Parts: sequence; structure tokens; C-alpha cells
Amino acid sequence: MINKMINPYLTLLCICCLAIPHATIQAQTRFLTLAESYTLAIENYPMAKQRNLIARSAVYSIEQANTGYLPQININGQATYQSAVTQIPIQVPGIDMPSLSKDQYKLYGEMNQSLYDAGVTKLQKQATVANASVEEQALEVELHGIKERINQLFFGVLLLDAQLEQNSLLEKDIRAGLEKTNTAIANGTALKSSGSLLEAELLKARQRTVELQTTRKAYVQMLGLFINRQLDENTVFERPESLLVSQEINRPELGLYTAQQNNIDVENKMLTAKNLPKLGFFLQGGFGRPALNMLSNAFEAYYYGGIRLSIPLSGFYTLKKERALLGIRQEAIAVQEETFLFNTDLSLKQQNTELTKYETLLETDNEIIALRTSVKDAALAQLENGVINTADYVREVHAEDNAKLTKILHEIQLLMIQYDIQQTTGN
Repeated sequence: MINKMINPYLTLLCICCLAIPHATIQAQTRFLTLAESYTLAIENYPMAKQRNLIARSAVYSIEQANTGYLPQININGQATYQSAVTQIPIQVPGIDMPSLSKDQYKLYGEMNQSLYDAGVTKLQKQATVANASVEEQALEVELHGIKERINQLFFGVLLLDAQLEQNSLLEKDIRAGLEKTNTAIANGTALKSSGSLLEAELLKARQRTVELQTTRKAYVQMLGLFINRQLDENTVFERPESLLVSQEINRPELGLYTAQQNNIDVENKMLTAKNLPKLGFFLQGGFGRPALNMLSNAFEAYYYGGIRLSIPLSGFYTLKKERALLGIRQEAIAVQEETFLFNTDLSLKQQNTELTKYETLLETDNEIIALRTSVKDAALAQLENGVINTADYVREVHAEDNAKLTKILHEIQLLMIQYDIQQTTGN
């Protein structure tokens, strides 16, 4: 009888309604890792767009340098008027000697084909690649600095989450004491003011929760702007794994210094190539008056071609000083690299000291928490039996809470210093 009264369509509708909130909750929950934050922050950082611009610029520059292997064609024209022209100072009876016009015209095209350029074109392409490498490494240096800011925000959220969780446990302990105190008040074995004291402490804990939630919201919003993602209170920040820190330095700054040195090496080779002899083929053809025949005053077409040898000599006057300037730049880069390694090594030593400190502190945190918890549990039993008052119980609850908060702080700080070392070394 009951089965006949159940509408199958109504049953299906109820099942769907129950499933919708669960699906909504699943859709709203988002997990975020530190590695994902790094990737998204770098991808969405405005300066990261420059990477594509550097690559495109290098391609265009190399294509332009390749034109050095192609014939170079120029078209020129000129019209001149001169005060005197060439004349033959001989009079031959019966022969009319031609005279040239003082206004002369020429329109011609010239083609030059390099046969040997001492490697200038090849070095121009190498210089383009070297310059692009310097720009890319400089960009990597700037993008590497973003990770430090992501660390501060991400670990800040983790610390706030841990504090919120601990504050929830604090509220639970206070409520447990309040329940026992209310029972004692009802039995006439405790004053009403004892309950009021615990209620005030409970309100203070709830205020602390609001403060922590507000601060967390600000951190999450800033991180969301960095990674260009919509983050909210439902976003779960996954605590990263503990690291085995390496002391080897692999920072992008070292790649930048190497790229700068390579760039100077190419410039040095270019100085040599520019001062070597060059050999090329040329061809010129045109139309003018006079043409190649200087005694003809008519417009005529002409052409000529040949081999051209060019031996630059003026460059040798400045070659020594130019090499000296390049040497100074190399020394300056070496000094910058040495200074960077010194400062990085100094930072590593300070961070390693902090790492050892937090590892040592965590060894005793658990012992302190165990002792404080036993004291608090005993205080709760004493409160129930009227041996101590609520003020004594609250003091022990806060002592345990502070011990747990200290451990939480040490755990997050240890984890953060490990990733700070990774950031400092570039590993």
C-alpha cells in the first residue's frame, strides 16, 4: 500500500535536489599549490610578455643580417652643371672636334656582391643571438624575484589557516569549561561571574577568528591578483612538502653574467673582422651624358663591372682602445658576479642559521604542548570539582593555546625558510 503511494517522479526529483548542493560544493572547492602559484604568477606577470618580443626581435634581426649574403642593389641619379669641360687643345684642319656640354646627367644602377666579408655577417648573427640571450636572462632574473613575493603570500595564508584551526580548538576548550561552569552554577557551587568570565573569553576567541579571516581574505586577494585567478574563502591552500635544501647556487643572475661575457666575446671578434680586408664583385649599368666615352656629347647606355678589394686602415687607430674598453666591461661584469656570489653566500649562511634554529625549537615544542595539555586537562577536572576558579582554568587554556600556536608558527617558518633557501640558491 505504501509503495503504491510513492510517486517515482517525485523520488527522482528529490534525488536530483539532494545531488545539486553536493555538486555545487565540489565545484566551489579549489585546491591551490605553491608550484601552481609560481607558474601562474610568472605567466600572468606583464613583463613575461617581453619573452615573446625578444624572440621575435632576434628572428627579424637574424633575417636582416642574412641579407649581407645577398646582392646589394642601389639606383642613383644625378644632374650637374660645371664651369668647364674637357677640351682637346689641338686643331686639325678639316675636322670638327666635338665639345662637351657643361650640363651633365647620369642615371645608373649598381650591384655589389660580397665574396669575402671576413665573417662580419656571421658575427652579426652571433651578436643578435648573444644580445637576445642577455635580454632573456635579464627577464629571468626579474621573474625569479616574483617567487619571493609568492612565498610571502602563500605561506602567510598557510599560517593564518593554521591559526584559525588552533583558534577553533581554543573555542572548543573554552566551551567545555563553560559547560561545566554552568552546571556548577546551576548546582549552586559556583558564582555566576565565573560563567561570565568564560563567556567573555569565548567572545574574544570569536573576535580573533574574525580578525584572522579578514587578514586571510586580504592575502588571498593579493595572491589572486598575482596569479590572475579568482580565489575566495573556499580555496584550499595545500601545504608544500618539506625540502632537502641544496647549497649549490643556480640563480639566473649567473646566467646573465655568462651571457654578458659571451656578448663581449662576440664584440671582440667583430672588432677583428671589421678591420680585415673585404673582397666583393660589383656591376654598374646606366644611361647618361656623357657615358663612358668622355668625348661623346650624346645620351648613351653603359655598363662596367669588376672585383673590388677593400682594406680598412683607419680602424687600426682605435682598435687598441676599443679592446681595452671591452676588457674593462668584462672586468666590471666579473666584479658584479663576485659581489653577487658574496651577498648570496652571506644570505645563505643567515638562512641556514634560521633553519637550524627552527629545527631545534620544534624538537621541544611537542614536549611543551604535552605538558601544557596535561596541566589544562587537570585544571578542567579541578574546575569541575571546584578546586580552582575559572580564571585559573582560562590561564591554563591560554598557556596550552600559546604553546600550540608557537609550534604552528615554527612549522610554517621552518617550511618557509626552506623555500626561501631554494629561492636564494635558484634550485
